[in-house]
Amino acid sequence: MPENNSWIPLFPLNAVLFPGGVLPLKVFETRYLDMLRECMRLEQPFGVVLIKSGQEVGNAAEPESVGCLTRIIEWDMQDLGVMMLRTEGSQRFRIVQQRVLSDQRLEAQVTLIDSDAATLPDEAHLQCASTLKLVIDDINKKGRAAHGENFASPFALPLQFDNAGWVANRWCEILPIPLKARQKLLELTDGRERLGIVHQYLRQHHII
Repeated sequence: MPENNSWIPLFPLNAVLFPGGVLPLKVFETRYLDMLRECMRLEQPFGVVLIKSGQEVGNAAEPESVGCLTRIIEWDMQDLGVMMLRTEGSQRFRIVQQRVLSDQRLEAQVTLIDSDAATLPDEAHLQCASTLKLVIDDINKKGRAAHGENFASPFALPLQFDNAGWVANRWCEILPIPLKARQKLLELTDGRERLGIVHQYLRQHHII
């Protein structure tokens, strides 16, 4: 795990990754293939950040200031020059400063954001958690029925239904909300506050 003020490679994407979340990636650009090989060689994470302006390909994009450290769980290269990965978010970070390398990759000096504090479940937490369990069970059941042994659950173990931040993060990934809204939720440092917003959304849309 990088220390505060460490420099890490960034992977700007049109996606928001939360701690404990699974992110499949299909990588074909040479600059990012090189970056990922180096991360695997050094057994170090990289940072996934939402693109604030720019594109995933071509010149370096401008990232949002808060992202998530990411580790590679599995990878494969069945086609030459195309890497398929399954990655998992670990800890949030805030960018202190950044630099663009000669190949238009980004590196950033970052400070780590503390993990969500453990809290005793309240009524909102219990409602969100029980409904989330039903949703995850249904997604996994349908996935196994469709793909059999080839199915890889989009949810990493362990499932932490007693953790307010974890429950909030999984809902933030599942719900059809804009990327900018997802980013704002990622930036909230209080897991219970994040879950409170999710709970309000679920009630407004009659999901719970």
